[in-house]
Amino acid sequence: MTAKIHQTPSGVIHYWVNIIDAEGVTLVFLPGLTVDHILFEKQIDYFKNKFNFFVWDAPAHGASWPFKYDFSLFDSAKWLNEIFVEEKITRPVIIGQSMGGYLGQVYAELYPEKLKGFISIDSAPLQRKYLGGFYLWILKRTVPIYRSFPWKLLVKMCARGAAESEYGRRYMRETLMSLDGGKRRYAKLAGYGYKILAEAYEKELPYEIKCPALLICGKKDRVGFCARFNKEWHKNSGILLEWVKGAGHNSNTDQPEVVNRLIEEFVEKRLDK
Repeated sequence: MTAKIHQTPSGVIHYWVNIIDAEGVTLVFLPGLTVDHILFEKQIDYFKNKFNFFVWDAPAHGASWPFKYDFSLFDSAKWLNEIFVEEKITRPVIIGQSMGGYLGQVYAELYPEKLKGFISIDSAPLQRKYLGGFYLWILKRTVPIYRSFPWKLLVKMCARGAAESEYGRRYMRETLMSLDGGKRRYAKLAGYGYKILAEAYEKELPYEIKCPALLICGKKDRVGFCARFNKEWHKNSGILLEWVKGAGHNSNTDQPEVVNRLIEEFVEKRLDK
């Protein structure tokens, strides 16, 4: 893949792209909060020569740091669209893990006519009706919670909470331990992410997915109320929900073969060629 950058008023976004068919769909992989594009290492290896492929380090994450903490999820979606225009990506299929799935829903809200497909991996719906007031209140106040834990214990807890496989847990440990500033940087990054997520909920927008869509969730996902929200999301929207056995919150690292198959079947069977 080719490494590129996109300048924004708040900082530089780093992304990687491989276009093999100018008329084809582009798989757009959006990582979750506090992680980088290597979260999708197994998907990169599998898909990069099969379909057009895009992945980024989200603002303030990975190589897209330093970055000012003055942006919203809506800013991120607009910058993503600017990159699509630059790269002539006209048929994006957003595949968002956790926070990446929330960002995908914001993109769907802003650019419904552009999005050709949407896959949520261990994310949750952005409609306000799903989130209680207390949970929304907590989302805005996570920084002191994270700072109260010893750093090594926090890293261990995050790794075990995010993944069931040793590969997935090792990736989480190594990614978090590589953060400049350690716990202070992690707490600020995570806290800011949850803050702008809460603000997106508070807008009370429809966040309707109008293109073909798929929900993927690990059967052992214990992060927040993700599993419960996916059940309700499926029930209320009719979007197909696929449970991944033996997988936690990062099901694409725990069971990459299963997730890759689900993505490939979605593209081959449910999208217009």
